[in-house]
Parts: sequence; structure tokens; C-alpha cells
Amino acid sequence: MTGEGGSWGVTPVPGRLRTLSGLDLTLLWGNLGVSLLVIVTASFLVPAMSLPDALLAILVGSLVGNAMLGAAGLIGADARVPAMVLLRAPLGRRGSYAATGLNVAQCLGWATFEIVIIAAAASALSEELLGFGGNAFWTVVTGAVALGLALMGPVGVVRRVIRKFALWFVLASLAYLTWWAVADAHVSALWDAPAEGGTPFLVGVDLVIAITVSWIPLAPDYTRFARSRRGAFVGTGLGYFLGGAWMLALGAVLVLARGIGDAAELPATVAAAGVASALALLAVTVDEADEAFANVYSTAVSLQNLAPAVAQRLLVGGVALLATVGALTVELANYETFLLLLGSFFVPLFGVLLADWLLAGRSYARNDFFQAPALRPGMVLAWLAGFALYQWLHPLGPAWWTDLLERTNPPQTQIGSSLPSFALAFGLAALAVLLERRGRSVSVPA
Repeated sequence: MTGEGGSWGVTPVPGRLRTLSGLDLTLLWGNLGVSLLVIVTASFLVPAMSLPDALLAILVGSLVGNAMLGAAGLIGADARVPAMVLLRAPLGRRGSYAATGLNVAQCLGWATFEIVIIAAAASALSEELLGFGGNAFWTVVTGAVALGLALMGPVGVVRRVIRKFALWFVLASLAYLTWWAVADAHVSALWDAPAEGGTPFLVGVDLVIAITVSWIPLAPDYTRFARSRRGAFVGTGLGYFLGGAWMLALGAVLVLARGIGDAAELPATVAAAGVASALALLAVTVDEADEAFANVYSTAVSLQNLAPAVAQRLLVGGVALLATVGALTVELANYETFLLLLGSFFVPLFGVLLADWLLAGRSYARNDFFQAPALRPGMVLAWLAGFALYQWLHPLGPAWWTDLLERTNPPQTQIGSSLPSFALAFGLAALAVLLERRGRSVSVPA
């Protein structure tokens, strides 16, 4: 499939469609970082952490997470195939199916969360301005908008939406919301307020990393349309760093300054602050649609790794429908656990991908995806080992699972999970590649 909008299947994107510059990708990922859900995430950092510690956790986590995200974007620009097809190289064809299933689940979850939060914000705005809430109505409207954007494709969204008006509306609204957050607040008092406890510093860093690296399995879906590898790295990493870190810091101040105890209260609180605040929230809410678009689009593209013959537009329509129905029935609960659970899968998966790509000479060939072996067991084991370490250091999931992990005597002191998990998966994957090469050289007669 081809077109100006950038719709394409699982084969490498041809040069004539690789039109996104570094600036385009910076704008795209900056907009993806500007999200009400990112603001909501800050409510898990404060007041459990003090404001200085929370801001430092945001900075450290954003730097680490966006370095990983930018590298994933670079690999995607090099390979020019969707993320789940790209994972055939390190995991094998069947191994990539496991990653595809997880990514489809997480993208559907994200799309559902996005539609829920957009509808909540739109409902709060319409209740404040028009006296009409209509959450279900706004849920359906949001799903329809996400569908329309996903059908445009990433190139079309950047050219027709972000470049023309979304960027300027978002910058103006963020500037106003930032001023509103600190205008009546006693900043020194917020700065000196003690932490209530419950979220150690390294867990806060892990949370910030998790919300960033959850985009890693999606990044190549967009950077395959990049003009250059450098533009993909800088645009992806810098863009999401600017948008995401700003929103997290803004969220931390809003939670502390406005005394919001529940993440779901944020949109209604902003909407009730006056017409100007409501209009600023409206602009951010409209921009939130690009997060829903990204998750609907990447779910469809990921499914094409399993069923490449199915039309992408058909998959986009089905995914948008499922996410909308989910948003009508699901409640925003266990969000922090959801984020960290995703991190426990995708942080080590990126370690495996990076090790294999580096040892492949920092470049993949077409045959690495379309003539890949059915399974590369050593690489899959490296991924699972990284996941196991992440879970051992920070057990997450159903009660039966966390109870089982508790019997293994995990460390009582929180030391962080992301970097140890990444390092183990990277090291084991590199060892697996070297052993595979040694095995092939021994099997070839002199």
C-alpha cells in the first residue's frame, strides 16, 4: 500500500516515501509527548516523592528512556520496516509473534486509555461550558477522530495536522497551563514540602522510563518514513523528551498546587478554573488525539506482521472499534502497574534488539527479516531473562504472580529495575549472537 499519507505494509519503505525530516519527527514525537495521560502519571510521583526528587526522577528517567527511544527510531530508519517485522531479525519469525502479541495488547490498552482520558476531558469541558457532559458521546467522537487520523498515516498527520495548526495551539496552551499551575501556588512551600513516602526515587525513575520505552515497539512504524538515521534518532529522542518531560513536570506541580488526589480529577479541575484554562485544556485535549491515532495505527501495523495480506485500512477500522468499545466499558485503574508491567517486557526486548543490531554491523538487510530463521532460542531466552530480572527486582502483576515471586526473596531495597534488566538482556543477547556465529563456523567444513 502506498500514498502521500505514508500508508505502507510490511515491506521496506521505498526512497520516494521517506519524506519525514528530523524536524518533522521532532514535531511528531513532541506532540506525542504532550498528553493528558503523561500529566496523570505525575500523580504517581507526588506527593509520594518530594517535588525536587520528583523533578530529578523525571529528568533522569527522561534522559535514559529517550536515549533508548531515539536509538529504536534510528534502527527503524535503517531497516525501513515496521517494528514487529524488525523484531524478526533478533527473535526469528515465530519469536517476533510473541512480541507482536504483547505489542498489540499494549497498543490496544494505550488506545483505550487515551480515548477514556480524552472523553473525560471533553466531558468536563462541555459540562463546564455547555452544561452537558455526555461522556459516552465524546468517547464515540474520539474513536472516530482516531480512526480518521490513523487512515491518514504518519506522513499525512505530520503534514496536514501537526505542521499546519496543532503545534501552535499546543505551545500556546502549554504556556498558559504552566503559568496557571504556578500563578497562585507558593512555589517555595511546594519545593520544601516533605514527601509522604511510598515511591522510592529509583521506582520513580523506572516509572518515567516505562512511559517512555512503551513507545519503543512503535517507533520504527514512523521512523521507517525518515529521510536519515540521524534525523530519526534526534527527532524521536529529542521530540519526546521535550514534550514528555514538560508534561510530567507540569503534572507534578498541578497535583501538589491544586491538591488533586485522584488522577481522573485533573481534567475537571482544569476545566473549572475559568474560560481561559478551559480553552487551554481544549487545545491539549484535541492534541491528545494524535496519541490515540498512534496506538490505533501501530496496532494495525503490528497485526500485519501476523497477517500481511490483510488490508491495513481494514485492520485500522477494527482496532479503532475495539478501542472505542473498550473505552465505553473500562475504568482507569491500576495505571501505574500497567506502565511498569510494560516496561518489564519492553526494556529487555530493546536490549536484545540493540545487541543484535550492533553485532550485525549496525545495519540490517532485507533478508534479515524476510528470510529470518523460525526462532532464535538464545535471543528469546535473553529477553525472558531480562524480563525475569525486572520482575524479581520489582514484582508486578496479579496477586498469584507477585506471591510466587516473593518466595524467591527479592531484594527489600528498591534499586531500580530498568537498567539492570536492560544490561542483562543486552549482555546475554550479545553472547547468544557470538555463540551462534561460532556454531556456524564449526559446522562449515574447512
